Order: sequence, then C-alpha cells, then structure tokens
Amino acid sequence: MQYKIQKMTEEEYPLLEDFLYESLFVPQGKPPFPRSILQTPEMQMYIADFGSSEHDAAFAAEADGKIVGAAWVRIMEDYGHIDDETPSLAIALYKEYRGMGIGTALLQELLAFLKAQGYSRVSLSVQKANQAVNLYRRAGFKVYLDREEDYVMAVSL
Repeated sequence: MQYKIQKMTEEEYPLLEDFLYESLFVPQGKPPFPRSILQTPEMQMYIADFGSSEHDAAFAAEADGKIVGAAWVRIMEDYGHIDDETPSLAIALYKEYRGMGIGTALLQELLAFLKAQGYSRVSLSVQKANQAVNLYRRAGFKVYLDREEDYVMAVSL
C-alpha cells in the first residue's frame, strides 16, 4: 500500500476528533462507545483548541487520496501524563488501514520530529488488552506505570 506521512495542517486539525474516536479501545464482544463520549472533558483535552500551544504537534498518514491516520501530542494531564515537560501521545488509524506498517511509520515520524524539537521523552496510556501495546514496545516504549487495566508507557528520545 502506498502512503505518505506529513505534518498536519491547521485546516486538518478538525480530523483529530475522528481519530480520537478511532483510538478508543473497545474490548472484543463489547459495543462501541457512543460518539458523544468525545464531548466529555477527559476526551476534549486531547483535541480542544489543538494547535494553540507550542507543544501541540500532529502528523497524518495519507493513502488512497485521504487522511487515514493521525498521531498527535500535547502536554496535558491525561491518562498518560507523567510531568509538565513530557508530551502525551495519541495515535489512531482507520480500521481498514491497520496492520500495514502505517502506524509504525506515523509514530516514527512524530517521535523523530519531537526529538529534533528537543523533547527528551513521550508518554501514553494504553489498555493492557489493546494490541497496540506491541506497536509501542517495538517503538521503544517501556512501562512507566502498571495500573489495573492499563499501562502508562514512555519512550526516551
């Protein structure tokens, strides 16, 4: 599959809402979350006024003439928060584009960008049952905090 990874433009930031929804882990056999969950404060912190902080950065994966994935960071007190210098990561692809290496390329591009910007690490939260844990481990993320249902993971840049 042909795809390209590039920095998201401000005009593309509204797409982060769709990718935030795609990033929500739904265990097998469970119904998907209602889309209204995106309006909760816990979800809005990932996307509200994105681009307004110097610590906001986002990359998109484009394939088949459309954006099919996004990876973005901001410093926020989310589920993966470590400290006020470590950006928290969110990443998602549309289901039909998963398992093709696009997520890995997207993640690597964002991490390289953050390293060049002088950040020393990036964190995230992931449900233990989510297969994405393997993607993060391959990218060098290590468990920073082991909670009952999820991990807070971080990678040094």
